[in-house]
Amino acid sequence: MSEPEDEIDASRAPLLDHLIELRQRLVRCVVALLLAFGVCFYFSEHIFAFLVVPLKEAFGDGNGRLVYTKLYEAFFVQVKVSIFAAFCVSFPIIANQLWAFVAPGLYRQEKRALLPFILATPLLFTTGAALAYYIVMPTAFHFFLQFQGESGGLEVEALPSTDAYLSLVMQFILAFGISFLLPVLLMLLNRAGIVSRAQLISVRRYMIVAAFVAAAILTPPDVVSQLMLAIPLVLLYEISILAIWFTERRAAKAAPEETEDAAEPEAQSEPAE
Repeated sequence: MSEPEDEIDASRAPLLDHLIELRQRLVRCVVALLLAFGVCFYFSEHIFAFLVVPLKEAFGDGNGRLVYTKLYEAFFVQVKVSIFAAFCVSFPIIANQLWAFVAPGLYRQEKRALLPFILATPLLFTTGAALAYYIVMPTAFHFFLQFQGESGGLEVEALPSTDAYLSLVMQFILAFGISFLLPVLLMLLNRAGIVSRAQLISVRRYMIVAAFVAAAILTPPDVVSQLMLAIPLVLLYEISILAIWFTERRAAKAAPEETEDAAEPEAQSEPAE
């Protein structure tokens, strides 16, 4: 067999090993998601009851109700709740499998640089989702329900459907959860050398406008929800700039120490005259 064919066979074996390992990791992720879905579907009524609390408090005790206009709507709402909750529950396992697949190909310094971002991702997402659930959603629902009453001699009553309400809740939670990952994204771009702190400062005014545009797209068309997402986005952008400044300063201090540590073995290896 010729040398080029030997090189192709030699490179093919590691590629197949990586593909087999990737398949195993993906199968574990799917199994974890399916198991979590089964458990969440069993408790879907309790999960939905938890998601309904902000609307229930906005209506007041003994007031308000949810309806469904299609016979199969209530069932598919339970399925959507189960899928949404299953992904949240199984996310740590999925992230762990992805990290286990990527980590062997990274250097030690790259692992140290990437691991904090992986750990910060679920924390920031949970923080944004909690802000949406405990503060933004109750405030927005109180605002929406103020339009009940009498109009033109007719009684206006809010009768939200279960599917529409669940979609609105998921929109709030995903919008705030994903938006709170902005510091992770900016710091990763900075570590990769794509953007610098000076560039982020120079485009600050444009990013403020972009934050309000994003809030208008991701949230319902009311000023309250948009402001409650846009303001945290602006604050997170400023926090990202501050965090990048801190990491750059820390790296600058650590660089001379690493140079001295690398120079000491060379000085010791020189023969004495």
